[in-house]
Amino acid sequence: MTLQQIHYLITIAECGSLGKAAEKLFVSQPSLTSAVRELEKEFSISIFHRTSRGVTLTTEGMKFLPYARQVYTQYQNLMEEYGKTDKRKASFAVSAQHYSFAVKAFVEMTKDVDVAEYELAIRETRTGEVIRDVASMRSEIGILYLNETNRKPLEKLFAEEGVVFHHLIDCGAYVYLWKGHPLAKKKSITLEELLPYPCLAFEQGDAPFYFSEELLSTRTYPRIITCSDRATVLNLMVGLLGYTLCSGIICEELSGVDYIAVPFAAGADQGDAAMEIGYIERKNSSHTPLGEQYIEKMKEYLNI
Repeated sequence: MTLQQIHYLITIAECGSLGKAAEKLFVSQPSLTSAVRELEKEFSISIFHRTSRGVTLTTEGMKFLPYARQVYTQYQNLMEEYGKTDKRKASFAVSAQHYSFAVKAFVEMTKDVDVAEYELAIRETRTGEVIRDVASMRSEIGILYLNETNRKPLEKLFAEEGVVFHHLIDCGAYVYLWKGHPLAKKKSITLEELLPYPCLAFEQGDAPFYFSEELLSTRTYPRIITCSDRATVLNLMVGLLGYTLCSGIICEELSGVDYIAVPFAAGADQGDAAMEIGYIERKNSSHTPLGEQYIEKMKEYLNI
């Protein structure tokens, strides 16, 4: 097994296609096929299913990939620390639910990168993808929240996927809406007052309810709109007077000053209207220098 073979394997898994991986790596497809076959022969496993649409990981491949990523990450750490300065290339990836503070921390971390070349990634995505990205080491860190409703099933999933959760901050619930909304000037907002307006939620596919990014996910809302990105949510807040229930941690520098977070007045039957935000990482893994910087930037922004 060589580092080059591992690098090829990781790139193929990320691209989902030998052709796309070959273009990204500037090598021929036969070279990639040969590298994968050598690895499969050496470890007596089948890593990829090959179809006319591309490649997908086998069950053995899904188990093998996190170990391969860990080996390659350690190599990258070694090169960042001791490699020749003019050849060092920093790399880091984070997957997150839709939090502006996670993007802000990424921006500040990137500003401090002190090498000539880097390959960074930030993925705002579904809850399940956040967990899978970290479990497979596609991302070093994942940002999500726990509360009364989702804690037990997500902690069970963390254990199954080999990831651990680290606490960052506890938050009460806030109603996030446009400053021109009829309820925007209230000191607090009840669920009853929100009923005439559409609740905006991030789409989670066929995932269970506890993958929801929004609080009070077990309630049935008379009006609900699902979407996939923060920009659309902000547009719907203005166009349809929609709202979402969130942590109240908003970054005006990135999201603009046209939106406001008003405290949510939770009733006695709404005990899950609180959240613990934190980050997950693969169990027994070590942080890259950029991973450590990213965590520090989050803590600085959150003032913890």
